[in-house]
Amino acid sequence: MKTITTVVHDIIRHQPFLDDAIARDIINFSGLAADIQPQVEQEMRKTVKQGSIIMALRRYAPHRTKINMKNLRELGDIIVRSGITEYTFLNSKTIIANKARLLEAVKDQTGIYLNYSSNYQESNILVSSTLTDLVEDCFKNEVRVTVKKELSSITIALPKNSSQTVGLYFYMFKLLAYEGIPVFEMISTSNYFALFLEKEYVNKAFLLLNEIKA
Repeated sequence: MKTITTVVHDIIRHQPFLDDAIARDIINFSGLAADIQPQVEQEMRKTVKQGSIIMALRRYAPHRTKINMKNLRELGDIIVRSGITEYTFLNSKTIIANKARLLEAVKDQTGIYLNYSSNYQESNILVSSTLTDLVEDCFKNEVRVTVKKELSSITIALPKNSSQTVGLYFYMFKLLAYEGIPVFEMISTSNYFALFLEKEYVNKAFLLLNEIKA
């Protein structure tokens, strides 16, 4: 059975920015109660007093995770690359063979960018824009889902033991979200993390990520 407390707590838990603000004790409960009241009433299917919501907010005890800022400041070089195109194709019986054709065609080229990833349903290819004609040819018989041109990437060298650093990605994404910067795509390896953005956001994102290291 739903109660006002459980509904309010579920709302907060699904909004990390609110959860963070409550954990830091920098939010006005009266204002927040008024803001989420329509959502609470919709879930409860009845009128709910703001005072009851405020009481539920005061009972909320967010788990405050401490982010190690020293690890964040140990982020390595940041490299910006422009002129990237992203393709997404539906998986098929022939797509692996076509991927092999693409890799064979570029194996002796230097200074290009190519990243291939896939899941059970789709395959994703990020390439230098100079390779678009080649990709179009290699995958001409595949079903193309989307294509996005004129992307830029920001690649960051991760600190040692980054896999054990709590909040590393959350902190970076929170900064980008606060500044209204959408992330079009992302990939990561053991030592590097890359964001792919529309070109109008790259300079602002680069400055933000550099501030983390300051």
